[in-house]
Amino acid sequence: MCIRDRLLKITEKSPHRIASSCLMARRCQGCPLIELSYEKQLEVKQQKVAESFKAHPALKGIKINPTLAAPTTIGYRTTAKLAIAKVKGKVQIGIFRRGSHEVADIGGCPLHHPLINRIVEVVREEIDLQRLSVFNANHGRGLLRYLTIKVSPEHNKAMVTFVTSESEFRLITHLAKGLKNKVPQVISVHQNVNRSSGNVIFGRETMKMLGTPDLIDQVGETRLRISPTSFFQVNHEQARNIYDLVRKWAQLSASDTAVDLYCGIGGIALNLARDAGKVIGIEVVEEATRNATQNARENSLSNCRFLAGDASALMGTLGDQINNLAVAVVNPPRKGCEPEVLESLAELAPRTLIYVSCNPSSLARDLDLLLKAGYQVQEVQPVDMFPQTAHVETVVRLKQAGAKKG
Repeated sequence: MCIRDRLLKITEKSPHRIASSCLMARRCQGCPLIELSYEKQLEVKQQKVAESFKAHPALKGIKINPTLAAPTTIGYRTTAKLAIAKVKGKVQIGIFRRGSHEVADIGGCPLHHPLINRIVEVVREEIDLQRLSVFNANHGRGLLRYLTIKVSPEHNKAMVTFVTSESEFRLITHLAKGLKNKVPQVISVHQNVNRSSGNVIFGRETMKMLGTPDLIDQVGETRLRISPTSFFQVNHEQARNIYDLVRKWAQLSASDTAVDLYCGIGGIALNLARDAGKVIGIEVVEEATRNATQNARENSLSNCRFLAGDASALMGTLGDQINNLAVAVVNPPRKGCEPEVLESLAELAPRTLIYVSCNPSSLARDLDLLLKAGYQVQEVQPVDMFPQTAHVETVVRLKQAGAKKG
């Protein structure tokens, strides 16, 4: 059962309430903290991590640093995954309202990079002009399902992917050309085919319609190649801060080996490779592993190796390949790490373990297991990756019990 509520009346205004910068905020519900002062948002996110820790007695008394503020709180999102729908003949492009399949049109979302908003506006126009059909989940008919956009703020270029219910080269190519003519910053357009009836956005088949196969981006000193279906952080400034923090905490030398689990396109691994003797990255998405390998080559980092596969399955095979494992980094999805992964990590016994989390609840659960396996938490740093939302990223440094605090 889903319980939904809405604000009817403000009887007493909180001193922390501010005017919203978005007219769609209460309908969209994607940014529930947008009417809360930013200073208070940071406190709330620190408290959210603390509350998750309270559910595990072993984590009692662990100090949690103040949340690392985002340099930019508006216009920071460089990636968008948006649903496409038609309501009474009108095209809607946005996100599903909480607890429903109703698409709330985002309009000019203040959190999105301006180029994303421009692309959404033009795609909406072109769908109408070209009279393209939109997928209806109730009837299982219609072509266009989702629109995903990745932007490189460094170069002000974008990659667009249209997710469709079936392969349709002619119509999507025409749509891509219409978009490219109006938004020349779009340098890459793909079609991904998702024939499933579920809520997963991407299917297995992706085809380039026009432009380049990947988006070239830059985060700090690292050049990154990003494919249409590969995951990458939505906030470049905070991603750079996390990469720098992980590298600082790792304290690697040329004789050290590091492992990066759930490595994605290699952002963290490549930063570690600038100091380490060898870095091994593991990622289940093969396309992301391809990007990571190319990224190592483009950054002239020959000491990286990336393996495609399930982390829990591959961890057991790494023992003979790793000499002097100094640091292990895990950056799992919201569900956290599989217990088998944590057990394998404990057996490999890296002197430092760094956990990058997007979910305080699964983080606390996994830290509890790592403490039982002989590790101690040395520092907990919440990071505001998603201003105006309730989400918080957290970076945790652990060392083996008995090791000196670094």
